[in-house]
Amino acid sequence: MALEASEFAPEDYISTMPDNVITSILHQLPLQDAVRTGILSRNWRFKWTMLTQLKFNEEFFVYLMKTKGENSLGKIVSRLLLHLNGAVTKSVLVPALLDVEDIHHLILFLSRKGIKDLTITDWSKPQVKLPTHLFSCLELKRLNIYGFCFHPPPGFHGFPNLLSLELRGVQYGGSDLGEFLTRCPLLEILDLGYLSYTGNVKLVEITKLVNLKILSLSLCHLETTTTISPCNVFELVGFLPKLQELGLDFQDCRLTEGGATKKFPTAFPALKALKLTRIDFGDGIMISFAFEMLRHFPNLQTLDIIATRQVTDPFPISIPIPEGEYNMRELRSVLFRNFKGSKNEVYLIKYFLACCPSLKKIEIQCDWCLQPIEQLIHARKLLMLHRASPAAEIEFY
Repeated sequence: MALEASEFAPEDYISTMPDNVITSILHQLPLQDAVRTGILSRNWRFKWTMLTQLKFNEEFFVYLMKTKGENSLGKIVSRLLLHLNGAVTKSVLVPALLDVEDIHHLILFLSRKGIKDLTITDWSKPQVKLPTHLFSCLELKRLNIYGFCFHPPPGFHGFPNLLSLELRGVQYGGSDLGEFLTRCPLLEILDLGYLSYTGNVKLVEITKLVNLKILSLSLCHLETTTTISPCNVFELVGFLPKLQELGLDFQDCRLTEGGATKKFPTAFPALKALKLTRIDFGDGIMISFAFEMLRHFPNLQTLDIIATRQVTDPFPISIPIPEGEYNMRELRSVLFRNFKGSKNEVYLIKYFLACCPSLKKIEIQCDWCLQPIEQLIHARKLLMLHRASPAAEIEFY
């Protein structure tokens, strides 16, 4: 009977797979479940120790709290790390439930394991300074920091292999930010959204990052002689030939009117996506600034606009809508957030509908201050506007 049972027992195909395939499967599981595969059989007892990607996310720490208690989190993480055999190339850390000492210990461990892709997220610790061990991770290719204080030590020579850097909601201290960026010469993605920084970055320092494909920054961090004009943006984009996506935050920036001069090209064909954050539709100079950029980026395919939340008296837009002229022929998708129904906001949407023959969709997310009946009234008005693209749809919510 035992022989008969073994003959008809299903074959264990997974256990006979190569180790790299098993590890790839384990990477798709939550970390706590990947570790628990060690109880499946004697053969699986140490399979999880081959992991090269670790996700210490909120789900992982909540599981530990429910099963082990809050006081033992740091010890359990340390014990888990000691069992790992090889390099750890990718890690996601959401250490909201860890104390500062445990966070430092975790980053120290990763710095000795050849980490190449690291994400650290904790919006509750903006004053916590990340340890200097982080700056010894010279093999890093991708670094995302959300929250915390990012403070490169004196004499730091940069991340020579870094391709992507995101510092969002970060307090930057230490050396000059522009100088730090120039020491990461291979950067292709740079996101400095909502960065807390008391200094300024020179345009010439950003233009040295000639490999940039995606750039997001606050205009208030750019160093100019007086105020910022569209010319400054055109100058920056002109020195970044590979740039495909640009994000600009208008919060707290000093703007001046004035279009591109003759020394700038009339168009920047490489740019395909533009994001304009915290636009005040009651500020005439800011609106003119935005329109000036849109006219010089004719090959835009996606546009994301986030209006400011404060309600101001609108400065009427005086830019005429060209009849029969399609100066934004490639634009396919527009996302408009914090829509409050002002005349300038409606005019801008009317402009897109009239000047974009390839438009597929305009998605409008209403601000919380707009009442349901007001939303319905605006939705009806917008649906009646002329459209250069018969396929253009308006999603209003």
